[in-house]
Amino acid sequence: MGASWARWGAALAAVAGLAGCDHAPVNSPYADGAMEQNTLYTTFISRSPKSLDPAKSYATDETPYTYNIYEPLYGYHYLKRPYELIPRAAEAISEPVYYDADGQRLPPDAPGDRIAESVYDIRLRPGILFQPHPAFARTEDGAYRYWPVAQADLKMVTGVPDFPETGTRELTAHDYVYAFRRLAHPRLASPIFSVMAEHVEGMEDYGARLKQVYAQLLADFRQQQPAADRREQPWLDLRQYGFSGVEALDDHTLRVRVKGKYPQFKYWLAMTFLAPVPWEADRFYHQPGMAERDLSLDSWPVGTGPYYLAESLRNRRHVLQRNPNFRGEPYPCEGEPGDQEAGLLDDCGKMTPFVDRAVFSMEKEAIPLTGKFMQGYYDLPQIERGELGVAMRVAAGDSADKAARYAERGIQLPSTVETTIWYIGFNWNDPVVGKGDTPEQAERNRKLRQAISIAFDWEEYVALFENSQALVAQGPVPPGVLGYDDGPDGINTQVYDIVDGKPVRKSLEEARRLLAEAGYPDGRDAETGRPLVLFYDSMTGVGSNPAEDWYRRQLAKLGVQLEVRATDFNRFQEKMRNGSAQIFMWGWVADYPDAENFLFMLYGPNGKAAFGGENAVNYASPEFDALFEQMRFLDDGPEKKALIDRMVVILQRDAPWMFGYFPMSGGAYHQWLHNAKPTQMVRNNLPYLRVDVAQRVEHVARWNAPSWWPLWLAGVLVALGALLAVWALRRRDHQAARPAGGKQS
Repeated sequence: MGASWARWGAALAAVAGLAGCDHAPVNSPYADGAMEQNTLYTTFISRSPKSLDPAKSYATDETPYTYNIYEPLYGYHYLKRPYELIPRAAEAISEPVYYDADGQRLPPDAPGDRIAESVYDIRLRPGILFQPHPAFARTEDGAYRYWPVAQADLKMVTGVPDFPETGTRELTAHDYVYAFRRLAHPRLASPIFSVMAEHVEGMEDYGARLKQVYAQLLADFRQQQPAADRREQPWLDLRQYGFSGVEALDDHTLRVRVKGKYPQFKYWLAMTFLAPVPWEADRFYHQPGMAERDLSLDSWPVGTGPYYLAESLRNRRHVLQRNPNFRGEPYPCEGEPGDQEAGLLDDCGKMTPFVDRAVFSMEKEAIPLTGKFMQGYYDLPQIERGELGVAMRVAAGDSADKAARYAERGIQLPSTVETTIWYIGFNWNDPVVGKGDTPEQAERNRKLRQAISIAFDWEEYVALFENSQALVAQGPVPPGVLGYDDGPDGINTQVYDIVDGKPVRKSLEEARRLLAEAGYPDGRDAETGRPLVLFYDSMTGVGSNPAEDWYRRQLAKLGVQLEVRATDFNRFQEKMRNGSAQIFMWGWVADYPDAENFLFMLYGPNGKAAFGGENAVNYASPEFDALFEQMRFLDDGPEKKALIDRMVVILQRDAPWMFGYFPMSGGAYHQWLHNAKPTQMVRNNLPYLRVDVAQRVEHVARWNAPSWWPLWLAGVLVALGALLAVWALRRRDHQAARPAGGKQS
């Protein structure tokens, strides 16, 4: 029986030993020791980025990669609001030099209508190096190692990191020239080519010429290689085809010639569309065998930024690694009010980037994403989006238990107002809610729009449908942009009264008075007695929509009927293009933080129905248009602000929009993640984030400590069972050993 006792004792000791071991959390999704490294863990949802080619990439979910890999000439100050443009690869923000139609230089304060051309000479910082990449690799005799690439070198290649040899070189102005030229490449179909062609000298003609050149090149390629993979494309060496609007004066000076005066052009220079592209990389990826292995700028970008793409497993995981050739940039020492108290200036002057790696893991659904975040396995849910942060703020407001749990775990849930607006528009071409054919009808229609604007309680809408995570708009210009005014002067006095410096929505009695003056007392046509029926054109398709039911109730306060005309989004867009919608809801996300990017949506010559522009309501006001034409030429300053104020007052009076709301974006950050600040405009935020690794390891271990008592209990029960079994066995053996027939003599 000694052997049996020994076996049970060994089993019980094993249980005790397992429980006492100091193991990492058993539920960790990472390899042992991974969370002890200087790595940031986050996610992406739904799918991998479609394209990381700077000429094509335009989706929000691509920006965490593009803006941290590529370096445009300019960027935005990480902390300051309103947003402030700062140099990235450029030495400074360059002021343009103006010329008239005769080529004579004009003073900086010349009237915009006299300026025929703006010339930007932009100096690059010397010594900037591209990331290590095989496109730059050379042999001992100076030849390119992978040009042409040997098919033997491609046999085992599944990604750029599989090439054993890499190289680098210095960034030059020629790389920015090459990037501008790529925007006109017909195969790339860059979404901003038309904008650049409108403003950059010679670019429109260049695009037409390049289209012809490439068509011939492609035809020759197909004829010479009829069996080639259809994904393969011939390389068009854009160094051989240029145009006058963009040139390199020397290796460190880029010149761009812009038509007329276009102050907003500087903001385009902060976008990755105009990030540098080395011709070597373009050529490297246009080799046989590259396309079938998904080797292209779409999947493997080449930049000078703080990170490079070190691993890419489509729809699984992407890893950004610190670029060993990056020079480093100091963390900012200034911000907006409240940043210092929030600890956002604690790293003032320290060199960025702070984290060595950023791992993006795919999460298909919100529930497992939230669960892993709460366990500490993600430092933040998503870098580029704030939906989960907003949802958690709402949950904390609705549930004391959740609020307590978030607080106990030290989760930060800051929010900011986005440079985005959602509005309800009135089609200016519509006879009932639009401009009107006569001055009398125009006045009646204006009062109708004003009455509706008062009746629509946007404060209630934000509470119901945005969970109070939005700011009711008083005009079209959002916070963070010059022209936004959060004081009494910015209040829409057509819709609100000012009480103690705050807006208070006008009464329904005032709305009914305006409605009667518009010719619809109690919601009926004063001449015919028929009820006023308005039409809301929906883009959400057929089916019950709570928001649309709410719209109906708002107009019902005035006795006005609202009929919803539901269509799918394609049909809705068609209605917008031909101007047949009456009332509709739409939004706009800023391309850059300038009031012009919002006010141009109400500029007459941008009318969607007549000119195909972004003025979806087809608003046309000679007074507004004249001010817009003055404002668009002005640099930021008091004069521009004064013009914006006048334009906003006109819009408040004419009411072509119900201004709706500015949505908020939020962040959800663990306590060990420092310097996190929600932002829509600053896309290169990864270098500023810092992880306290020791704190993360400590909290994750504590939050995910396994519960060993069930194992202990099981061990005790097993041991008790063993004792009972041994006791029963010994008793049986003892009874079997007793002699039959009574006592032994």
